[in-house]
Amino acid sequence: MDADYGIARELSDLQKLRSQYQPELPPCLQGTTVRVELGDATTAADHSGEHVISRSFPHTYGQPLAHFLRATAKVADAQIITEHPAKRVGIVFCGRQSPGGHNVIWGIHDALKIHNPNSTLLGFLGGSEGLFAQKTLEITNDILATYKNQGGYDMLGRTKDQIRTTEQVNAAMAACKALKLDALIIIGGVTSNTDAAQLAETFAEAKCQTKVVGVPVTLNGDLKNQFVETNVGFDTICKVNSQLISNMCTDALSAEKYYYFIRLMGRKASHVALECTLQSHPNMVILGEEVAASKLTLFDITNKICDTVQARAEQDKNHGVILLPEGLIESIPEVYALLQEIHGLLTQGVSTDKISSQLSPWASALFEFLPPFIKKQLLLHPESDDSAQLSQIETEKLIAHLVETEMNKRLKEGTYKGKKFNAICHFFGYQARGSLPSKFDCDYAYVLGHVCYHILAAGLNGYMATLTNLKNPVNKWRCGAAPITAMMSVKRYGRGPGKASLGKPAVHPATVDLKGKSYELLSQNATKFLLDDVYRNPGPLQFDGPGADAKAITLCVEDQDYMGRIKKLQEYLDKVRTIVKPGCSQDVLKAALSAMSSVTEILSVMTSPSSNVNTPF
Repeated sequence: MDADYGIARELSDLQKLRSQYQPELPPCLQGTTVRVELGDATTAADHSGEHVISRSFPHTYGQPLAHFLRATAKVADAQIITEHPAKRVGIVFCGRQSPGGHNVIWGIHDALKIHNPNSTLLGFLGGSEGLFAQKTLEITNDILATYKNQGGYDMLGRTKDQIRTTEQVNAAMAACKALKLDALIIIGGVTSNTDAAQLAETFAEAKCQTKVVGVPVTLNGDLKNQFVETNVGFDTICKVNSQLISNMCTDALSAEKYYYFIRLMGRKASHVALECTLQSHPNMVILGEEVAASKLTLFDITNKICDTVQARAEQDKNHGVILLPEGLIESIPEVYALLQEIHGLLTQGVSTDKISSQLSPWASALFEFLPPFIKKQLLLHPESDDSAQLSQIETEKLIAHLVETEMNKRLKEGTYKGKKFNAICHFFGYQARGSLPSKFDCDYAYVLGHVCYHILAAGLNGYMATLTNLKNPVNKWRCGAAPITAMMSVKRYGRGPGKASLGKPAVHPATVDLKGKSYELLSQNATKFLLDDVYRNPGPLQFDGPGADAKAITLCVEDQDYMGRIKKLQEYLDKVRTIVKPGCSQDVLKAALSAMSSVTEILSVMTSPSSNVNTPF
């Protein structure tokens, strides 16, 4: 199997054309000089868990932000790095495949060779298992030739997406030492980057020379925080899915007799479902975050959809398209509780055929109510992060089954007078994640690869490569790096009255912000989508022409650019220091004190620790 990695692909004419596309670099990454400005020490956004995080990561917590500067920037204390000794760098795919992953490798390879042709890039074969076994492939221009701007992870492959146990961490360190690596770059999502942070800390404590860098690559779009605006692959996944959804919308409108229930890959968060809704305008989407916030039960969701079907039937519309995120099943309170019981019993070694008899009375009643196919899927062993195997649980079929049962009941009772309800179910995920990456993802991934080199040149460890201001053209992107520990939080899980369990520090999946502008845009259009059939088809992926430069709607409507604002704040503080210094007038000093007093009072209130206990959903 290892012999298959890195072999030249058979390319179609379109793939050949895409392999010739050369992504643009922002000005700060051009040339052979690295200019880096290190800002103030970072802190965790989760102030209540700050002491836990700092205690767990004493060597890598509180490191400064890094800003990479263009040649014309005038920053007095910037580091100017012109000497670039040859480096040995390892790179590994640790997360599920996401379009654009190969371009990260291409970007770091080009950056290494530009700064020193004698540098070496080693790809670990088969993901983290290859890392532990020290199976490598030296990345060259010849190997990259048929993987540039292509989908998949097949150049190197992947297996398990975790480096967590003591044995795994030690095996990773042994590999880095044996191969004399200056750096290890980990490509993945929230779980992989949490592992990257732990590796960086362990390496620092052991005085291992290898620096660890994370890259935000995940189709789920849930590695989002103040430093990371979006993830490599999310743009592509949403565009490919949106075309498929739009095709279903057109089909529904043409046949006028089917309701399509479409489940979308994306793990626990509903980012993919939200973006696809804004792009394709289906009639309805049930976001997991809405369900969790409103504590909607399975029956609430069923009735909500049935009421929609009935309202549309009154307008002589007996068709529709309904989107469901794959994480919806874990957002439903009673189903989540049932899953917790099942997973607890599985952990204790109880066989699947005996679990139903050992459930609590209420859980047993719910379990017995569910259709046989769902029962079997709920009994699957959980993932490495203790969540259910969401891609294997056919939530769309469960919801369609419950809606059909209720609509038949209403039809029999005479409260529903429309046509017989017909449902067709789909699961979109695997169809999209191997797609050719969009132009945005090609650019984003390639530039992140170059940022990785800049991080290594600056000697930083435990950082994630970041780009902000992404809704603007590439030459406006801000390149930087943030300590992964600054992205961490500590979950507190309720365990009955007055009890709470403290979780480990981790980069947790970001859920859809129900107060954000993206959700507000959905809310403004929800009624129109529900009844008016304003279906929109963005078409297939476009690499040239009017749609080539389109970016995710959820990226463009949000007001982000955190790194840019941090720099702007620093400029204001520097101006204050310049104006208000010994010798300034009393009036200037009083004005400064008054303003600073007001600002610090407001900020103190905003950042005071919350007493609320966080729950998993």
